[in-house]
Amino acid sequence: MSFFGLDCFSKTERELERKITANDREYNLSFKYATNAIKTSKYNFFTFLPLNLFEQFQRIANAYFLVLLVLQVIPQISSLSWFTTVVPLIFVLVVTAAKDATDDINRHRSDNHVNNRKVQVLIDRKLRSEKWMNVQVGDVIKLENNQFVTADLLLLSSSEPLNLVYVETAELDGETNLKVKQALPVTGDLGDDVEKLADFNGHVLCEPPNNRLDRFKGTLTHGGQKHPLDNEKVLLRGCTLRNTEWCFGLVLFAGPETKLMQNCGKSTFKRTSIDRLMNVLVLCIFGFLAFMCTILAIGNYIWELNEGSEFTVFLPREDGNDSGFSAFLTFWSYVIILNTVVPISLYVSVEVIRLGNSYYINWDRKMYYAHNDTPAEARTTTLNEELGQIKYVFSDKTGTLTQNIMIFNRCSINGKSYGEVYDNTGQIAEHKDTVDFSFNPLADPRFVFHDHALVEAVKLENAEVHAFFRLLSLCHTVMAEEKTEGELSYQAQSPDEGALVTAARNFGFVFRSRTPDSISIVEMGKQRSYKLLGILDFNNVRKRMSVIVRSPEGKLSLYCKGADTIVFERLHQSCNKLMEATTEHLNEFAGEGLRTLALAYKDLDEEYFSEWKRRHHEASVTLDDREGRLDELYEEIETDLLLLGATAIEDKLQDGVPQTIEQLAKADVKIWVLTGDKQETAENIGYSCNLLREEMNEVFVVSGNSLEDVRQELRNARISMKPDAAENSAFLSEGTPDEGVKVAEEVANGEYGLVINGHSLAYALDHSLALDFLRTACMCKAVICCRVTPLQKAQVVELVKEHKRAVTLAIGDGANDVSMIKAAHIGVGISGQEGMQAVLSSDYSFAQFRFLQRLLLVHGRWSYLRMCKFLRYFFYKNFTFTFVHFWYAFFCGFSAQTVYDEWFITLFNMMYTALPVLGMSLFDQDVNDVWSFQHPQLYVPGQLNRYFNKSAFFKCALHSCYSSLVLFFIPYAALHDTVRDDGKDVADYQSFALLTQTCLLFAVSIQLALEMSYWTAVNTLFLVGSLLMYFAVTFVMYSNGTFLIFPSAFHFVGAARNSLKQPNVWLTILLTSILCVLPVVTYRFLLIQLCPTINDKVMLKVRQAKATPPPPTRRTRMRRTSTRRSGYAFSHAQGYGDLVTSGRFLRRPAPRSSGLVHTGRTTTGFSPIGRSAGYSPTGRPQNARAPDVEVTSLQMFRTIADPAL
Repeated sequence: MSFFGLDCFSKTERELERKITANDREYNLSFKYATNAIKTSKYNFFTFLPLNLFEQFQRIANAYFLVLLVLQVIPQISSLSWFTTVVPLIFVLVVTAAKDATDDINRHRSDNHVNNRKVQVLIDRKLRSEKWMNVQVGDVIKLENNQFVTADLLLLSSSEPLNLVYVETAELDGETNLKVKQALPVTGDLGDDVEKLADFNGHVLCEPPNNRLDRFKGTLTHGGQKHPLDNEKVLLRGCTLRNTEWCFGLVLFAGPETKLMQNCGKSTFKRTSIDRLMNVLVLCIFGFLAFMCTILAIGNYIWELNEGSEFTVFLPREDGNDSGFSAFLTFWSYVIILNTVVPISLYVSVEVIRLGNSYYINWDRKMYYAHNDTPAEARTTTLNEELGQIKYVFSDKTGTLTQNIMIFNRCSINGKSYGEVYDNTGQIAEHKDTVDFSFNPLADPRFVFHDHALVEAVKLENAEVHAFFRLLSLCHTVMAEEKTEGELSYQAQSPDEGALVTAARNFGFVFRSRTPDSISIVEMGKQRSYKLLGILDFNNVRKRMSVIVRSPEGKLSLYCKGADTIVFERLHQSCNKLMEATTEHLNEFAGEGLRTLALAYKDLDEEYFSEWKRRHHEASVTLDDREGRLDELYEEIETDLLLLGATAIEDKLQDGVPQTIEQLAKADVKIWVLTGDKQETAENIGYSCNLLREEMNEVFVVSGNSLEDVRQELRNARISMKPDAAENSAFLSEGTPDEGVKVAEEVANGEYGLVINGHSLAYALDHSLALDFLRTACMCKAVICCRVTPLQKAQVVELVKEHKRAVTLAIGDGANDVSMIKAAHIGVGISGQEGMQAVLSSDYSFAQFRFLQRLLLVHGRWSYLRMCKFLRYFFYKNFTFTFVHFWYAFFCGFSAQTVYDEWFITLFNMMYTALPVLGMSLFDQDVNDVWSFQHPQLYVPGQLNRYFNKSAFFKCALHSCYSSLVLFFIPYAALHDTVRDDGKDVADYQSFALLTQTCLLFAVSIQLALEMSYWTAVNTLFLVGSLLMYFAVTFVMYSNGTFLIFPSAFHFVGAARNSLKQPNVWLTILLTSILCVLPVVTYRFLLIQLCPTINDKVMLKVRQAKATPPPPTRRTRMRRTSTRRSGYAFSHAQGYGDLVTSGRFLRRPAPRSSGLVHTGRTTTGFSPIGRSAGYSPTGRPQNARAPDVEVTSLQMFRTIADPAL
């Protein structure tokens, strides 16, 4: 259950600072801080009905129909019965209320689930189990291993040495690797002594609630001493306690005031662009309706003055009813009669169509992920057609594009490449046997490697290979845990570093444990302890890390790993030839999208190292430019290195990610990656998944540290992309971002990418720079934003929404993605390794990123196409239906008499035309799903809103006007002075009404048939069945028997029987039908011939192929040729080197075995849980253990054809 998806609340008075006294509820309550209870529901039992009805009648259409209902109960102006409006209105209200009630019940359950979780709270000097909702600011609470953190806490003490705790922050930043927090020594001494904790009365003065996840400022006053507090002392709500038996914390922020909740973003009611257009059109229709009614009222006034007096003899007026009052009543009477221009059945049909298309998504087996039994789910039914109009996709990286699994894939050692297996023909083998690691009892069974040559080289004691894996087992900041013998678990600050250490573990160099000054490893079954003399830690400038160790034999060595470009600069000249060979391999690895690192070492002289160590100590204690002096010393010692080789780790993409991004790019969908990862990692994934490409003219990196720096970098990038672009040409009007300025599309001279990091993005989103950033970013084919906070993700989405006026989609899998999922027009959640937080806040969910292309290019496009066809047709048939009334008014003295039978008016939208239009809107498709993937350009018209817009609506109204003229005047002329076969007159009102409504029904049915592209048995049944239903109902209602039973309700006695047997009536129906559809057929023929759309072209291809689609292209392994490499087996922030050497990470000692030398593998009772090179930060199994294979002699492997090596 996510905390992140819940609504945030704000206090009415702005809090400037927070004052808290531990264990003093009375004092803390005086400040009225928020409790830990969460409330997201809207209604309760008593408020549901009034509030829900109030909300529903805020919709223009519902309020309009309510006014109509009131008018219809006034006898003086109503010529229609009240049931024609009340029945559909009640149906709409009840269906909507039921849906709202269901949603709110689910919110109540969600609230109760979170609020009723239990936690131990220190009350009255005793630990009591309390519900989360009862926790208050200032309470001391106890958390246990694997528990969610209840609120934002000041860490007081823990079960671990030096009061460390390990927390997983996936819900906050999407990273599943563990973080370390440490309590103050003054509070750590409290331990788990309840008496001491109850006596603790420390006073905290800290910042007010805010959304900064990476910063906290405050002080703790206790025992007369002030202690500084920072982010390392605070546990945030949303974290999970890991590998820590217990800890105690003081509640600083609770419920909606926690940093997690401050980042959650607002839950907004999402409406589609078609909904917004509909609101505008409905208002226009209301205005047009008032205009028509005014004309008819004026006509009635004139008619009453000129002609009305002749009828007063047998139609006497009521007292006081003059021509003016008659015109006033006529106006309101025509408002009722002509209300079918916006029938309430339109809104009912729209909801049914959306519901049906949502079920298609839920039922789609091609979006079902069998691996974890996860189907696609449409969690909302109101946004389907919006899926066909997406222009911008904002994606998380970790867990969304990638699986968050690091795999040790390839390596190069001493000029020899390992990892690929070749058959006898020199081709890469399709069927590969996995390497048997049974010689190593401490190997991780989940580690999979296929190249037997490498393990053979290890067994043959190849010196370079041993040195390679020795380096991997020593040069890192991984922490090992061994609660029972042989069960190793690694806690790495980055998943790829864990993968490297686990690879070394499987090849016989097992990192076993560490102390502040030593590292214990098992080398080929022998226990060895290296003295750790120093860690030269990683940071974003150095891009490398080194360790200085003394071997058991007393040999001093420096081991270094880092980005190849950085390490190569520091190599000894003797390594030039080896460096060339390794560079070849690195290019090959990078071409496959692998993350690469170069490994090197050097032996140190004792005297030099003693002198260097003295200078290092002096630099580390100085207050003047400490970091600069340390960097100089690091540079000095990390020279003349000897190259060992390189590693290649696959940050495994989800299946189909590159193909999906390529398809979406062809559909002109722009993809922006918003990630909390560091720049290098995100950039590397960008290349791996084809978001960034080598073929691009340039990839701009914006990393300015001030507003002006960022402004200049953006301006330079813009000039590079389009030198002739005027400074303000992108803006359609002058104004600031707050005024909603629209940024126009600009086309760059080439293809470009943009990478911007978090601190630069903070400046780029500044009020004065936001439009410059947006303008520059939108000129690029791909944008990657790194190290962004959840709130920044939402701000980027809002910026594009507001100033590009384009439809946006956000997709993510973690709680840190919830804010952008809520901000975008469409939110998609991926049910991945980071839990269900994103799914619970999303509009649509599925298990794999690759399903996004099917959601958009198939379901989204079909939904949009169907909805547009539905609206065009619905407005056409109802305008035509209504305009006939308008023409008839000129022939009935503007008396507000209806041209049709009252029952036909009631049943026209509910029975006679409801099912055919629903059939088209649920089953129609221009081309099938395979052709949709073959031609992603079919998606573009939806982005441009081509199928239904104001222009299409105006054309629809003109077509309806023409059709209504034909449908009124052709039957009128056909029946004028006409007699039946027996000489009797047929030109009565009832016969004319029957003929007109029959012609109308045939005309709109034929028009529907022309609109449909895809005929099914259901469509055909609905269309033919509705016509047959019309005749059956008409004959029954116009029969003698019905009249005798209900004489006041059914007046058209025998009209159907007498009229429909006349040949001239059927000839009239045929003539009107032909005349109605003839202009449509002509227009479409000319349009296809002269100006065909992309749909017309593809549909022609389909017909030419006899509706047999070409076979889908086989997915092939994508390889890139690349000169770009990067090495990122490091954390997302500065490393833990200081923590490692300080001893603050220490855990309780693990049991040790006296004998560590094994000749075979023993698996009895052995269940390794360490993280493998199929490395998952969640510790879940990723690869099943391959069956054991017999180890043979050296297999075929690649060598460098250079005798010098």
